[in-house]
Amino acid sequence: MAGKILIVDYGMGNLHSVVRKFERLNVKVTVSRDPEEIAGFDKLVLVGVGHFKKAMDNLRNLNLIEPLNKAVIIQKKPILGICLGMHLMGNKSEEGNAKGLGWVDADVKKIEVDNTLKFKVPHMGWNQINITKESLLMRGVRDNDEFYFAHSYFMKVKNESLILNETKYESEFTSAIEQDNIFGVQYHPEKSHKTGETLLSNFIKL
Repeated sequence: MAGKILIVDYGMGNLHSVVRKFERLNVKVTVSRDPEEIAGFDKLVLVGVGHFKKAMDNLRNLNLIEPLNKAVIIQKKPILGICLGMHLMGNKSEEGNAKGLGWVDADVKKIEVDNTLKFKVPHMGWNQINITKESLLMRGVRDNDEFYFAHSYFMKVKNESLILNETKYESEFTSAIEQDNIFGVQYHPEKSHKTGETLLSNFIKL
């Protein structure tokens, strides 16, 4: 059952590609930055491209943190964080040395590579995922399927049981997490063609 889905607009990144992908799946979503609207939705999506500290400042200035905490932590509404949206779920980030929402016991670290000729930062383009545990979010997604990535930071999770996907880019990093009703993906399902549509369709059905 799709329920009512809200994409939280906190002024970071282009939300239109995510909206279009949901519409392609015949699901109408609402985009809003009104804190009072959050309570009226069944599922939430936190999309983001940009700087961690700026994103947290925006959430704070728009008075979105308290209603998000209530919806996610107390009411246990399913939420999907995409790229920066996933990072914000953690404790803190090296990007701007800022605190996050603290929903997941994880820190956000800068990607560091030894072979700078072969591995560029930011990590841009298609890469495979390794599925590390069963999840309703990953139904129909196969081990070693490819998703589209665009990031310079990654989430270092302290509890490995939360890791849903891993990806190798010189070294392995966490590329998806699941903690109860909280889901986060480092990659961009809205840019990942059929595989991304499968993942978003699974989120719709949660």
